[in-house]
Amino acid sequence: RRSAIHWISNMLVSSSSAFLRTASVKAMTAASVRGVTRRTAATFAGSASSSSSSFNYGTGIAATIGASLLYMHATSDDEVREQREQQLSSLMGIEKTYNFWGGKSAEAAAKEVEEKFGAYWPRNIMILFGPPGAGKGTHAPKIVDLLGLPQLSTGDMLRAAVAAQTPVGKQAEAVMKAGGLVSDDIVVGIIKDRIQEDDCKFGFILDGFPRTLKQAKALDAMLAKEGATVTKVIEMNVPDSVLEERICGRWIHKSSGRSFHVKFAPPKSMELDAAGKPIPESMKDDETGEPLMQRKDDTATALVKRLQGYHKETVPILKHYMPKGIVKSVNANQGMEGVWSEVLAALSRPKSD
Repeated sequence: RRSAIHWISNMLVSSSSAFLRTASVKAMTAASVRGVTRRTAATFAGSASSSSSSFNYGTGIAATIGASLLYMHATSDDEVREQREQQLSSLMGIEKTYNFWGGKSAEAAAKEVEEKFGAYWPRNIMILFGPPGAGKGTHAPKIVDLLGLPQLSTGDMLRAAVAAQTPVGKQAEAVMKAGGLVSDDIVVGIIKDRIQEDDCKFGFILDGFPRTLKQAKALDAMLAKEGATVTKVIEMNVPDSVLEERICGRWIHKSSGRSFHVKFAPPKSMELDAAGKPIPESMKDDETGEPLMQRKDDTATALVKRLQGYHKETVPILKHYMPKGIVKSVNANQGMEGVWSEVLAALSRPKSD
């Protein structure tokens, strides 16, 4: 849904860039359009305004964008929202409202675009690879925000399936209670169930799966039955020699997956002891204030084995997808801005000559 909304908003914004440079619209567009609601999308899709009795297309779109952003910050009180809309109308000199969508209601127009997008647009299915400490925990949430696609963790999906007592969740629970390892077939079945949910309509991001070539082939077979395929594989590269410092200084917010580092990205609450080491009780998440944790295997000794396993298992998967032209490598051994710039380039479609 968010992908469809972004498509609508980008189309309209491109038609009115000259008008968006006005001071009043700049003030309103300073807010992020991330998380646009359905009502906002409907406003984008269904309305435009003019500043005179003769219709001015660009000014109308600019006014619509301003009104849409207003909805994001308006109170749920309808009376207050109406007052703010009237204030905005006065500010922009709006006198008339037009409907560009053949007389359909704004809500119906937005719904129609969503349905077409979900039915005919290829699903954006992405896999993130990277050794421990490569920065997936830092950049994956940015990709989620940018594309509006959910990030699917096999561990989270497994626990949710068991808690919901789905058929495949019951199979997984039985195996785990018996002390066994959950099979690839069960994990793929859990993914299959999860991607039927509405938030995966336009695609999803897989983190932590596949881990082996066998799993990659099983994933491909399952997606093929759904009429889908993996569309992008992003590998975050960092030399093994650099990873020890990153790993041993890493702290995690368990519920969100947000990652902090005592040197590179310390939490605001961090306090150091006399030896210059972080005081564990002071390590708290910036957003929630909840305690951070260190993984038991985030040690120098454990890292050696983890890296050996990662390279042994991941290289064949990358070779498997390379012939499809969807593998992109990112140099993650640089500043965060540089890494993010390369991630954006990897996500973008190649420009034709």
